[in-house]
Amino acid sequence: MPALLIIAWLVRDIRAAEGPLAVWEYWSGTADPQDALRTATSSTSLVLLLAYAAAAVAALRSASAASVLIVTGVVTFALRLPGVWTITDDSAPEDLRDRALLTTYVALAAGLGMIIAGVAGRRPVPEGAERPEGPGRGAGVAAFLLLGFQALIVAAWEIRQPFVFPSDFYPGWFIGGGPLTVPLTEGPPGWVAVTHVLMFLVAAVGAVAGAAHARPLGLIAGGFVLSSGVLGTARIIHYEMYEHFLDADIEAQLNMLTSFSALLAGPLVLLVLARKGVGRTPAGGAPGPWGGSGPWGVQPPGYPPPQAVPGQQPPAPGFGPPQGGGFGPPPSSPPPRW
Repeated sequence: MPALLIIAWLVRDIRAAEGPLAVWEYWSGTADPQDALRTATSSTSLVLLLAYAAAAVAALRSASAASVLIVTGVVTFALRLPGVWTITDDSAPEDLRDRALLTTYVALAAGLGMIIAGVAGRRPVPEGAERPEGPGRGAGVAAFLLLGFQALIVAAWEIRQPFVFPSDFYPGWFIGGGPLTVPLTEGPPGWVAVTHVLMFLVAAVGAVAGAAHARPLGLIAGGFVLSSGVLGTARIIHYEMYEHFLDADIEAQLNMLTSFSALLAGPLVLLVLARKGVGRTPAGGAPGPWGGSGPWGVQPPGYPPPQAVPGQQPPAPGFGPPQGGGFGPPPSSPPPRW
C-alpha cells in the first residue's frame, strides 16, 4: 500500500510539473526559483519505493525476510512521522493536505505492520534450513568505513548549519514549520538528515559485526547516499560550479567534495552489501571473525576438545594453562606430591 501511494504522488507531481524532467529539477534544486510549483515528493520517496519492492521480494523468497521487514518498517516510520504535525500546519490547499495526511497515516500504519510481521516471523531456524546471513568480513569492514564516513560528513554539516542559516530557520529545520517549505509528504531537512546519520551508524556497526539486519539497512542507507550524491552532482554540473572549484571558498569546495564522495560511496555500499552474505557463526563450521566458530571466537557448546598427542599424558586437574588457551608461560616444574 505505501508503494502504491508513492506512485500516485509521483504521478501527481509529474502531471503538475508537466513532465518528469521538471520533477527532477525540483528534486535537485535546479528549478527556476520563480516557479511556484511545489512537489509532494522528493528523492526520499523514490528510495523508499525501491526499498518496498525489495522487501516484497525478500518476504517471499529470502531467509532474511524478518530482518528486511523490520528494517523497512522502522525506516518508513522514522521518515514519515513528521508529517503528522507538519502537514496540518501547511499552507497547501485543504484537499491536498487531507490526502497527504491520509498518506502519512497509511505509511505509519504500514511501517508498524512490517515491524510486527517481522518480529512475529523471527522463529528459530530449523536444522539444515537456510539461515539469515550478514555481510562477510571484508564487505562488513568496507561498509563500516564507507557508511561511517558518510555519517560523519552529514553530522558535520548539520553542526555547521546554525552558523550559516538565519536563526529563524530553527527549530523548523528539524521539526517543520516556520519559513521552510518542504515537499508535502516529506519530513523537514534536519529531521531527515538526523535519521540518515542514525541509519548510517547502525548499518555500519551492524555490518562490521556481521549482523543479519546490516544488509537490508545498509542497502537502504546506500540508496540514500547515492541519491544525495547524484542530486548534488547534478546541481554542481547545472550551475557549472566545478569550473570555479579552485577559486571558490573552502565551504563551497567542501560542499562539492561532499557530493562527489557520496556519488562514489553510494554505489560501493550497494555493491559490497548486495553480495550474498556469509555465515560467521555456523555450528562446527568455518572459524568466525575472531578465531572461533562461535560468536566472537567462542567455541559452541559440545565443541570437541583437541586430541592429545600419542604418548603424552593429559595435564593434571587444576594445574597448567586453561583449556582454551591463556596468558603467561606454563609453570617450570610440576607441583610437589604429598
